[in-house]
Amino acid sequence: MLVFWDQRLAFLATPKTGSTAIAAALESLATVSVQRPPVLKHTTVHRYRRFVGPYLQAASKEDFTVVALMREPRDWLGSWYRYRQREDTDPERSTRGISFDEFVRAWCSDTQPEFAAVGSQGKFLRPRQGQGLDRLFRYEDIDGFVAFLEDRLGCEIILPRLNVSPVGMTGLSAETEALLREVAVEDYALYATLS
Repeated sequence: MLVFWDQRLAFLATPKTGSTAIAAALESLATVSVQRPPVLKHTTVHRYRRFVGPYLQAASKEDFTVVALMREPRDWLGSWYRYRQREDTDPERSTRGISFDEFVRAWCSDTQPEFAAVGSQGKFLRPRQGQGLDRLFRYEDIDGFVAFLEDRLGCEIILPRLNVSPVGMTGLSAETEALLREVAVEDYALYATLS
């Protein structure tokens, strides 16, 4: 999470949407940068609106624009799957020796095994009640997001390539694809609203 005080802007770091690269490029410009632990770095919309936002509003007497990125749901799961293929991943969270199809089916199950317990973008980005995000950008249109930031922050931004998931096979059977669209219906619906 990054907070830009003078610009009244807060960036929420949706997992697996380039947040590490964005933080590396913008941390020096931010008034507040929360990078560790992951539970704070990846503060959800609900937690921001309940805890952080009211504090910032009380201190500044102004509202902050809250922004985030969202990735296409299947691609987002593919990034998690490939990320957990790395050799340094905790064995219980590792997806080594597991196909992407098996990973997605496990993610879709009622009781997710540890290797598939990665949450959902819908839950991360959705407020439980009240106000949500002010702007949500497609990860696939990172250039549009960078242009927005350049305009708000008044500087050129060049994003480094950091924390990139390794290359891997992410094919799905037709049945698993249909199951994913059924289980992740909220994620797909939210993603479809983004232009």
